[in-house]
Amino acid sequence: MDYQESEPAETQFPAGEDRRALILSHLARVQNSRAFRNSDRAKQFLSYVVENALQGHSESLKERTIGVEVFHRSPAYLTGDDPIVRVKAGEVRRRLAQYYGEEEPVPEVRIEIPVGSYIPEFHWNVSADPIKPPGKPGVVPGGVRRPKVRAWILAVFGMGLAFLVLALLRTTGKQVGQRSEFNDFWAPLFATAQPVLICLASPVVYLPRPNLYDEANQKHPGEFDTPVKQFNTPLQFDPNTVLKWKDIYSLADNYVNKDDAYVAADLSELFARIHKTSQVRIGHDFSYDDLRNSPAVLVGAFNNSWTLRMTSELPFDFREQNGIEWIEEQGKQGRVWRLRESAQQSKEYAVVARLLNSKTGQFMVILAGIGMVGTQAAGAFVSRESDLTAGLAAAPTGWQGKNLEMVLESDVIEAAASRPRVLAATAW
Repeated sequence: MDYQESEPAETQFPAGEDRRALILSHLARVQNSRAFRNSDRAKQFLSYVVENALQGHSESLKERTIGVEVFHRSPAYLTGDDPIVRVKAGEVRRRLAQYYGEEEPVPEVRIEIPVGSYIPEFHWNVSADPIKPPGKPGVVPGGVRRPKVRAWILAVFGMGLAFLVLALLRTTGKQVGQRSEFNDFWAPLFATAQPVLICLASPVVYLPRPNLYDEANQKHPGEFDTPVKQFNTPLQFDPNTVLKWKDIYSLADNYVNKDDAYVAADLSELFARIHKTSQVRIGHDFSYDDLRNSPAVLVGAFNNSWTLRMTSELPFDFREQNGIEWIEEQGKQGRVWRLRESAQQSKEYAVVARLLNSKTGQFMVILAGIGMVGTQAAGAFVSRESDLTAGLAAAPTGWQGKNLEMVLESDVIEAAASRPRVLAATAW
């Protein structure tokens, strides 16, 4: 599909109020789509930048101004300390890509926000029929509406191509002529052309406000005078210093646990290797509706509420009481696995669940440790063919066509986990 960025000729493209009306009409469709409907912040961001661009207010499309106007930050806030605008812009770019990839293959106009800028670009479809403002459909002589034959042909061709690509991906992912437990474990991913979602939690983080850094810099001149130093140098105050709540601010959807990030990196590499597209989603960037429409990998246990919901009725689930966390087996045996520590080493436990038909109706894999290191060990376990193949030797016969859940144990030495061992496995 060819799109034109420069101002189009009047015979092909609308101008003035017609152009504005078309873009706003398209914006409304985008915001009501599945890609955007569950994120009010993403919709607010997109509306703000599009409307200001149409009004010619490019001065309003600066990071600080957007932070103040859309996210209600203080006019003096430090953009280096609070990356909310950059983070949300990245999310909006992903959602736009999802919308144009899934819901509207031949739009009359395409909205894009280039990386490194907050000024949207409007790309007009130069291969479509002459664009009319909303409410003025094209009519052929005799009052009969012109059928969108070209769009229909493209849609049919696209469906055929999608089935062909899916068949090739399924063949490639399974490595023709090579049947293995590793391939069988991941094979259900290819039942749909949708990308697999790698879902990470994002904890709320509490940060000191700039005035605390100013005070610290007065006591330690030169140590906290730039954002780079502030990010990399711990604040130094007397232990008895009293802080007020106004000295602290919170950030959500900005940070992830490093062990979860390692798992996401391992999985992204794995899916690229087996030719399955993937998307990393963090914090509130995914919803139940997203999980209902795509296969997913949930990463983390007690920091990921979706994991606790999806494992609540599984044979091995997570429990917590009075700050103590463990994995517990349902049923007569009722085995329990808790973290164990000694002077020399500690034990970590994790769950790997492979659900052919989860509560969302989609294929789902859950990688969750009691602690963060356990989650990383589980991620490495399913990403390395040798480890997963060895571990599946403990799985019940016929697990390939069933739901499967395993409990893993790892030795932890100096915050690093050994290759895990399968302690228990069940299939149903």
